[in-house]
Amino acid sequence: MKIKKPSLSFWQIFNMNVGFLGIQFSFGLQQTAVNPIFSFLGAHHEDLPLLNLAGPVTGLIIQPIIGAISDKTWSPRWGRRKPFFLIGAIIGSLCLFAFPFSPALWFAVGLLWILDVGNNMAMEPYRAFVGDKLPNKQLSFGYQMQSLFVGAGIVLANASIFLFQDWFGAAEAVEVSSGIPKWLYYSFFIGALLSVSTILWSVLKTPEIPPSDEEFEEIKKHNALPFLDRLKTPIIEIVEAIKDMPKFMWKLSGVYLFQWYALFVYWQFIAPMFKESMGFNSSEALSQAAKMNTTYNVSTIVFALALVPLALKFGGKKVYVFSLFLTGIAMLSIPYIQDPFLVILPMILFGIGWAAMMGIPYSMVSKIVPQERRGVYMGILNMMIVIPMGIQTVTFGPIVKNLLGNSAVNAILFGGVFFIIAGVLALRLKQPKSNEDDASVSVLGGGGH
Repeated sequence: MKIKKPSLSFWQIFNMNVGFLGIQFSFGLQQTAVNPIFSFLGAHHEDLPLLNLAGPVTGLIIQPIIGAISDKTWSPRWGRRKPFFLIGAIIGSLCLFAFPFSPALWFAVGLLWILDVGNNMAMEPYRAFVGDKLPNKQLSFGYQMQSLFVGAGIVLANASIFLFQDWFGAAEAVEVSSGIPKWLYYSFFIGALLSVSTILWSVLKTPEIPPSDEEFEEIKKHNALPFLDRLKTPIIEIVEAIKDMPKFMWKLSGVYLFQWYALFVYWQFIAPMFKESMGFNSSEALSQAAKMNTTYNVSTIVFALALVPLALKFGGKKVYVFSLFLTGIAMLSIPYIQDPFLVILPMILFGIGWAAMMGIPYSMVSKIVPQERRGVYMGILNMMIVIPMGIQTVTFGPIVKNLLGNSAVNAILFGGVFFIIAGVLALRLKQPKSNEDDASVSVLGGGGH
């Protein structure tokens, strides 16, 4: 018998998503600071894509497997999803604390692999956790609230970078030729603290819904299997879920191929682009990139919840398509703006796009997948993210070196073209129908404020 989920209040949904602040602070440091750290430790432009292979590989392996395992997990004390994102947060916290002490490039790259294991262990069970708790009528609001915390975490991470450089960086040499600047340490220490504390907030504030009688029987049956059979079960679950995957997700995978390839290009080359286009030194380029990443994530915070009524009125697909075109326009214009202040304008467009990308697809997919397979399907959705990233890490180094003149400016323009292609492909998406009519009910439901 299917469990009827009660509508939650604004603050219940808020508390449920607080843990994303810590996860995304870590992600913000990866976006902005990790590639400059690789450069500080001796990496060249063409090395950067391959050095970021950790994210795609760990995401491809860890997220769907952990999602499938969490579908078959239940502890009366700890719940179904919470043990996984708590353990992931602890792993991530330890790595963030150690990262600025990296003595060599190989050490920093190794830590990035472990950090990504922790972040991926936390990520998809967390997305499934939100889907588990909310009725269909509140899914759009729940995932856009998650987008708000995505923006907030990355804003804090990037703001800490340029503020600490301003406060503590003056005593260091203007151009750092080797080694990691001391002012960058503090951002990683804050990230280590937030990674655990915000996840703990959500764990302690949000109880999980117990499985239905049918689900509980399935879990007991799974736990009674021999150990080796239990090890094989997640792989079998993933394969079966891919075979049964809705057509909407297959079409979305084509959009994601170009969208996430382009996003990975942006994160790797935005700081080198400012060095090239504006004549900044390495530290100044890192600070400028941090400011611009802060700007687009402030835009994400402002627009994340504002997109909910737009998605209800015009449909998630139209808002999503529009956001992809906005992001493409932003990336195509950034390299031609010489004034560091005026770059804010395309970054606002980028932030609107990021808000939609981090909420709307998850909401649309969550409505059409079965509850008992939500964890594994959220993991498969992440596979659609990390496969393009993996392709980018092994292909874009030769592309930027041999076809784009080893130019970070050309790399950003290349990413803008890929976003436009993603928008065109998104026009083919057929809006999935949910069991409930989102437009007919209040986003916040009856839980009060």
